Amino acid sequence: MVDENEAFANSGVTHWLKQWKEGDERALEEVMVQTYEELRRVASRYLQQERREHTLQPTALVHEVYLELASTQIGTWETRAQFVAATTHIMRHLLIDHARRRLAKKRGGGQVLSLELSDDISAVEDREVLQVDEALEQLKIEYPRVAQVVELRFFGGLSLAECAHLIGANGTEISLRTAERDWKFAKAWLRNYIDRCG
Repeated sequence: MVDENEAFANSGVTHWLKQWKEGDERALEEVMVQTYEELRRVASRYLQQERREHTLQPTALVHEVYLELASTQIGTWETRAQFVAATTHIMRHLLIDHARRRLAKKRGGGQVLSLELSDDISAVEDREVLQVDEALEQLKIEYPRVAQVVELRFFGGLSLAECAHLIGANGTEISLRTAERDWKFAKAWLRNYIDRCG
């Protein structure tokens, strides 16, 4: 049974997403206000696992997402779930950019890395995060749903139950058990791809 408050919040976001699609300039602000806590939780989960020297804070990451969205002419998302998934995708790219900058500062090079794609991204080196990002683009071509689980789980910090719910809300039926299988498959696929291409 759907919680009434959740249903109301979802319908409010849906309304403002429609307004944004129709060119209403203030609509993005309304969408951000109504999804702010959810987006901040996603950002916080990821950054809690990051290294201590990470310069971003959850609020700053959400703000960067807003700036990225504001530079987009028109939003194309119709539901809250689609919007949250899209912002997780943007967070991924922002965090990848930060990892690239950190790597450039370190000027390390040449070592062979063995990927252990774990639930704790802090255990993964910047170079490996970049390798996962590159491999994920290929995974997306071959197994789009599996790639979405990786993006939400690894880069977005969501639990597998949350991944299943969010993907399901986007119109693709997915159970927790399926999300668990996808995550297990993705780890093996990505490790194999990186080993072959690394």
